[in-house]
Amino acid sequence: GVGASRRAAGAAPARASTKVAAAQNAAVAHKAPRPSTVAKATGKVRSGTSTARTKTAPGPYADDVKFLEEQGRLLASERIVYQEQAASLKEEADLLAGEREPGDVDFDEESGEGATVTVDRERDLTLSAQASAAVVEIDEAVLRIGTRTYGGCERCHQPIPRARLRALPYARLCVACKSGGLSRR
Repeated sequence: GVGASRRAAGAAPARASTKVAAAQNAAVAHKAPRPSTVAKATGKVRSGTSTARTKTAPGPYADDVKFLEEQGRLLASERIVYQEQAASLKEEADLLAGEREPGDVDFDEESGEGATVTVDRERDLTLSAQASAAVVEIDEAVLRIGTRTYGGCERCHQPIPRARLRALPYARLCVACKSGGLSRR
């Protein structure tokens, strides 16, 4: 689930929208998009990894087609939510920026001069960036499903429990490794 709080990240560039849509369609069809499609659509390639497929050991759930299909559907629906959040938050931030004239200073009793609009805009941009980052993580999880490497902890290589993957389907680390320090999901 997404939860009540705004989990978010930044919108992909407009020119990449068709490539992002292709990656999304592949996720819905339970097929992994080609790694190069994800990298081009998102504009990001995770450091230390290549967009070329490499031979790796199958993940702990490689033979559980039903579970992988369920996770594929869950990832596709979460991807749509995060994309919409990223776009709407970016749009809101742009509107806030457009409402102010250069040199305008607003005074308000609670926060002082000009702080409210700036803080709101920065919050929206930060949440938009977080939503976009979640979309990239989801795309990479879809790739792992397609290559049957989904569900293994990237640090200790133990299976990530199904309950964690159902709660956070793009998790890369088990709870023990995640709580051991600050890292990616």
